[in-house]
Formats: sequence, structure tokens, C-alpha cells
Amino acid sequence: MNLVIVESPAKGKTIEKYLGHDYKVLASFGHIRDLPVKDLGVDVKNNFEPTYVIPPKSTKTISALKKAASGADMIYLATDLDREGEAISWHVAQALGLENSNNQEANSKQIQNPKYKRITFHEITKSALEKAIKNPREIDMNLVDAQQARRVLDRLVGYKLSPFLWKKVAKGLSAGRVQSVAVRLVVDREREILAFKPEEYWNITALLFKDTPENSFSAKLYKVNEKIIDKLYVKNEKQAKEIITDLEKAKYSVADIIKEVVKRYPSTPFTTSTLQMEAARKLGFSAKKTMMLAQRLYEDGHITYMRTDSLNISAEAIKAQRETISQKYGAKYLPATPNVYKTKSKGAQEAHEAIRPTDFRVESSGDERDQSRLYELIWKRTIASGMVPAEFDQMDLLVDAAHDQKYQLQARALKQKFNGFMKVYTEGRDFEEDENIVDLPKLEIGDKLNLKELSKEQKFTEPPRRYTEATLVKKLEKEGIGRPSTYAPIMSTIRDRGYVTMDGKFFVPAEIGMMVNDVLVDNFPEIVDLKFTAHLESDFDEVAEGKIEWQHAIKEFYEPFAKELKEKNKEVNKADILGSPNEKCPECGSDLVYRMSKFGKFIACSNYPECKYSKSLEEDNLEKNPKSAEAQAVSEEKCPKCGKQMIVKSGRFGSFLACPDYPKCKSTMAIPTGIKCPDCQKGDVVSRRTKRGRIFWGCSRYPKCKYATWEDPGKSKSKTPNSKS
Repeated sequence: MNLVIVESPAKGKTIEKYLGHDYKVLASFGHIRDLPVKDLGVDVKNNFEPTYVIPPKSTKTISALKKAASGADMIYLATDLDREGEAISWHVAQALGLENSNNQEANSKQIQNPKYKRITFHEITKSALEKAIKNPREIDMNLVDAQQARRVLDRLVGYKLSPFLWKKVAKGLSAGRVQSVAVRLVVDREREILAFKPEEYWNITALLFKDTPENSFSAKLYKVNEKIIDKLYVKNEKQAKEIITDLEKAKYSVADIIKEVVKRYPSTPFTTSTLQMEAARKLGFSAKKTMMLAQRLYEDGHITYMRTDSLNISAEAIKAQRETISQKYGAKYLPATPNVYKTKSKGAQEAHEAIRPTDFRVESSGDERDQSRLYELIWKRTIASGMVPAEFDQMDLLVDAAHDQKYQLQARALKQKFNGFMKVYTEGRDFEEDENIVDLPKLEIGDKLNLKELSKEQKFTEPPRRYTEATLVKKLEKEGIGRPSTYAPIMSTIRDRGYVTMDGKFFVPAEIGMMVNDVLVDNFPEIVDLKFTAHLESDFDEVAEGKIEWQHAIKEFYEPFAKELKEKNKEVNKADILGSPNEKCPECGSDLVYRMSKFGKFIACSNYPECKYSKSLEEDNLEKNPKSAEAQAVSEEKCPKCGKQMIVKSGRFGSFLACPDYPKCKSTMAIPTGIKCPDCQKGDVVSRRTKRGRIFWGCSRYPKCKYATWEDPGKSKSKTPNSKS
């Protein structure tokens, strides 16, 4: 009997189905050893030696694996083929005592035991498994060390830097080597948006026709006095009117017609990052959900390994891909030679494969809806990547308009000549683009044209867009930060820790996220520096290739970091970042300072924990100005329990009315707008917030009346929160 050890039971069931009765497959349920939870677990004085422990949840698993291993003829460690999978195999070997001792050093480069071997495969199919069994190898300690380097460095950053944030900003905060860079990107983008000053510009468009006004077409201002103008050329309405006046008096004629066939090429096969991006665009999936579904598809044998940055497809898969294209769509959709793609991603693992179906004949996985939708996306993308380009007939029409100045207008027509890969699939876009494509009548150079109408349209330049999950992953990958296995956890972590919120599909930095980012930028700029973080990723790659020792990568970062941290801890002062109201504590006389909690900023005594005096910002505002606008705004609202006038307070979901006698009286209510609900005419319209923090207005009689609107009901047309904005 042979024993095969994998990470998950689902993967094990699929493998067992292919290998037959001579093989028993058991799961390790992921990592069975790790750094301790409550201790650092890294000896920084002894070459960063890690201390691994077996968590309580893994003790039964190890016992079962040891029992099965004791009677096995051969043990195959069949964990995933990336660094994480290699490390899991090594930890399994260590925990089961497959070495001749339990004292195997973490930096050992050879594990030799004839009773067990390491096997890897890109897909869970019968042929792939048989090939892996025939070609076993030893555990690759270079890959193990690369994973150890990342794990140890992340532990050092988290355990050493988080307490600094507790002292500097608020208790319970955490810092992460890559997550902090992701937060910085979101914060920097938000500040770009806030600092952005829109510039005015105007578009000039003419409606022209040759014979009848019904056959008119639009052309945009393109040149002035032989020079191509940029978008911002027409800067104000006065200039636009002057051009319009000239064009009203101009004579129009066709100056040139440029015809060409343009090709649009298919997108590459999926990598981890592009799958996450496209699933977000087309299916609305988060990175976490995409990877969860892809994991299931892989473990069920439907797709190849889903954590990859390679664009390669095996020769056998290309042959099957081309056969499917030829049989299903015809020879005209099949290129003479296979399409070959080269990755531009830094540190890509070219030996791996892109994400593709294991059987191209299967167009649907037949699983639950979302899993099946993701499979169909992968199938279509992979098939399209092997097809010929789409072809378009493009015609650029240049129109002269001569008067005081010489103007030229341009119109472009684009007509599909051959759909090519687009018969199967086209890549989604993050944002719609205005290509200004129009239908053009049959014209010849020199034809005279008539003016039907001139129009001017005021525009303003727009600030950069906030990041979505798709665009943030794309940015991280472009900068060489993170790797396929880390993108989804990064997206989840920055949300779960409250550093960012979501406005629809867009990341918005929370106040606490901006403060943490500012502290790190001011005190530890390298931690959140994109180039430095990418350099560390390159070091990990060199460890995986056996070029440098993993401790070297840690030492290069840690020694200057530890020295800097020691100095910064001497000068910690919360008022540096949060500021102070310049008041004394009424209970002990110490200075009051602003503090942060997960619910936002508040005022507290600087002598905490000896003095525990604190108050909210709303209480502070009412104390300083009891006749403030907020207080007057609620003067007509009475507490339904005690009859006192309600005051405005702020909570995690926005402002609300509360009894001033809190905590004796805990009565609260939503802030009314003074407008009756347009649906039921009984309740009042009150302000609310979604779980994601977006403000909307709804009926006070909810859930009896479910009226809701995104915009102030006293203003323009509105949409319900459930409708697509």
C-alpha cells in the first residue's frame, strides 16, 4: 500500500479516484506546523532560527498520518507545486519523523529518505498523476527556504511594528509588510483625488451631410492651422464660441480618406491576477471568492493549478486546444502556428502553466452556479487565446473647414470584417472608453459637404479613479509586489482590519487607515516603499532559485529596521499624529489628547491607564457651543422615553439622534428629513447607511415600507440602493 499526502480532503478524493486501490490518500488539512501564535517564534540573535510548533487542531491529523505512514511501502508528498506547497510537504516530513531525526535543521539542503518522495502536478488528471508517480523527486529546500523567508519576515514586521502602532495610534492595530503597501496605494490615490483641480475644456462637433440631412454624420475638431490639437485646446466658452462662429461661415470638403485593416488580438490565458481581475469585471466576484471557487475547480480536476503567474500552456494542452477550435469553430479560426505568450510579470514562474481547463471538450463544469460561471470564463478565455485575431475595416475621414483660420475635423468609422477570437470571448474593461466611432456614408476625396448643425460641449478633466480590487491587484503585480498566492489575502486583510471601506466596488481609505499609513510613512518609510518591497520579493525569488541564503534576505531588512524601531519607540507620543485639543483633564489635570478606536477619534486623558477619563467629540462640541447648529437642529425632537431634547451623535454607521441622558436612557432614533415618504405617505424619510458605509435615505416605517433612495429626496431623481447606479 502506498500513501499519498495532500492538503485537502477534496483534492484527496479526486486523486484517489484516479490512482486506484493500491494508493491511500490522506489530507494534512494545510499546514500542520507553524510559528507559535502568542510568541515571536524567531530567534533574531541566532541567525533568525524559527521555532515551529504543532497547533492543537493538527494533533489528531498527525496521529492519523503517522499510523498510515508506518505501514506504507512508499509515501508520496503531493502538496501543491508552489513554495507554500513545498513548505507544507517539508513540515509534514518533519512532523511525521520521516527524517532519520527530529532535529532536521531548517536550512538543510537535502532530505534523503528512500521511503518517501515528493511529487507535483499542474492538474489533477489520470495522465498527470501517473507521470508524477513515475518522476518523483526530493523536497526542494530552496523553495521551502523562500517560503520560510517570507513567513519569518512577515512575522518580524507584524510582531515588532504592531505594538508601535498601539502606542502611537490605537490598541489592536496591526502592520503587515505587503498589506501596508496596499493601504498606502489606496491612501495616496485618495489624496490625489482630493488635491485634484479640474480643468475646463470644450468639445466642438459638427453634423455634416453630403446629399440629405437625414444621412448626416458627426465629426470632431481635429486640427487648427495644420496642428493636431489636444483635448484641452479649447479652454473656455468664449474660445468655443469664436470657433463655432468661424465654422458657421466655413466651406466644408473631404480632405482625405484613410482606409486600413486593423487587427485586435486575443487576451492571454489566465494567470492568478488576471483571473481575479476579469472575474471582478464580468462576474462581480471578490478576489477571495474567485480563489475559493478556483480552488474547488482545481481540486475537482476541472482546471490546472490556480496560483500561477505563467502564461505557458503545455504542448499537449495546445494540441487539444487547437483540435477544439478546429472542430467547433472551423479552420478559419485557427492560426497557422500556435499563439505563444510571454509574461511581463516580474519574477514569474515560467515552468508553471497558465490557468486552463484540463479537458477542452468540457464547456461547463456542471457545478453550482458561481463555480460553473467561473469555469466557463476560464474555458472561453483559454480557447480564445488560441484563435486568430479579429479584423476591422477602419476609415478615418478628414474634413477641411476653411474660413479665417484653417480647421480640420475628423470622423472615424470601424466595421468588423472578421470576428476571429471575438466569436468566443472579449476581455472586460475596468471603465468605459469613448472611442468616437460613427457610421459614415459613401464619400470621395474632394466631395463638398453641407453643415447641418454645430455643437459645443463643456467638459472637465476628471481625477484619477479609486482602486477596485481588479485595478489594485494589477498595480501590485505591475510593481512586482506580492505573488499569486498573496493577492486575495491582501484584499481581504485591508478590509477586515478596517483600514479601507468599500464605496460600491471602489476602495476608500478609512480614517484609521490614513493615520496608520501616515505613521508608517513618517517613521518607517521603507516598510511602505514600493521599490523596496518589490526588492524583497526579488530576494525571495533568488532564495527559491538557490542564489542566496534565506537568512541573507531577512538580515538585509531586519537589522536597519530593528535599529530604527528602537529609536522610534523612545519618542512615541500620540499627540504627534492625532493632535491635542489643548485642554486639561478635569479629573487629574493632565493634558487631554485625541485617541483612536475602531469607531473613530475621541478625547482621553494622556495619563491613561492611571486616569481613564474620556469623552466623545460630539460631547466636546456641545460643551463648547451648546447652541451649535447641531443642537438647534434637534431642538424639536423629544426623547420618547424621558421627554428630553434629543442630540446628534455619531456612530459607526453615521449620525443619529440620542437621548442626552445616556447611559441612563439609551433611546435613539434616525435623523428625520422633514419629508414624508413618497411611497406610503405615512412614515418620514430618515438617513441611513449600508453595511459598507454608503449613505442613503429610507422610510422610518421600514420594514413595512421599503422605500429607499441614494440621493437627498428633496433634490434630483434618485435610484433605489438595490438598483444599478
